[in-house]
Amino acid sequence: MAEVLVVVEASQASGVKKVTLEMLTIARTLGSPSAVVFGDAAALAGKLGEYGAEKIYAASGDDVENYLVAPKATAVAELIRSVQPAAVLLGSTQEGKEIAGRLAVKLDNGLLVDAVEVAADGTATQVVFAGSTIVKSKVTKGLPIITIRPNSVTPAPQPATPAVEQLTVAVTEADKLTKVVERVAEQKGSRPELSEASIVVSGGRGVGNADNFKLVEETADLLGAAVGASRAAVDSGYYPHQFQVGQTGKTVSPQLYLALGISGAIQHRAGMQTSKTIVAVNKDPEAPIFELADFGVVGDLFKVVPQANDEIRKRK
Repeated sequence: MAEVLVVVEASQASGVKKVTLEMLTIARTLGSPSAVVFGDAAALAGKLGEYGAEKIYAASGDDVENYLVAPKATAVAELIRSVQPAAVLLGSTQEGKEIAGRLAVKLDNGLLVDAVEVAADGTATQVVFAGSTIVKSKVTKGLPIITIRPNSVTPAPQPATPAVEQLTVAVTEADKLTKVVERVAEQKGSRPELSEASIVVSGGRGVGNADNFKLVEETADLLGAAVGASRAAVDSGYYPHQFQVGQTGKTVSPQLYLALGISGAIQHRAGMQTSKTIVAVNKDPEAPIFELADFGVVGDLFKVVPQANDEIRKRK
């Protein structure tokens, strides 16, 4: 079987990100998964092998690690020309999509973004227009280069023992026009990362103000959940933008999603509608969120949520 290159998303703080495990799972339907790692491959090899990576291509060194994405795109493009893979999968993240775009230009190749599923023949399923339409697309020029939306599939382990091959990357001066001068590690709290959490508790405009978001945080902490926010809440200054769920924020697909004081505008629904179970609390019985919710409570969240929290405490 031909190789399928998976460009790894990882960080020093959390290791291999969930979207990488999803891509390795998808890659197995297309061919033999091979992971492309930028940096220390040894630290990631165990997890990558657990989810089916049969080979790891490692690109490291100052030229790759201390500049922005241009050298990474060059490294992947050279690898593609060398191994002629069946497909290339990248995460639909800020960096992943930029690398993908540069690859498409370098290789004069077609590109598909934000896929939620990929068939064995390379046909990608995409959810477009804020989740209102599902389309199936296929690259018509070159090999399938596809970015995968996080939380699209459930990662499935398939243990393998990957061989590690070091890449020699020949970057040009044009690839080194933007240098990384400082890295600051984000302080990691006790809550799970939003896009990878199995439970998410989100607050919307109905929370009222930033201080009231403590109630959302309290519920999240009782459930071991991540905290999210709607665009309306973020725009109003109730919560930081990095926690925004929606079309212009993060896409989540947890086992349980609690929407507190969120009306359910299509922009928000696009980022959470694939959640397995959705519970909504809103005082407006006509709120669109109830069309999507599995369970809904029409009521004042400041009366409903404290009662729910008390019940959770009793059962812990």
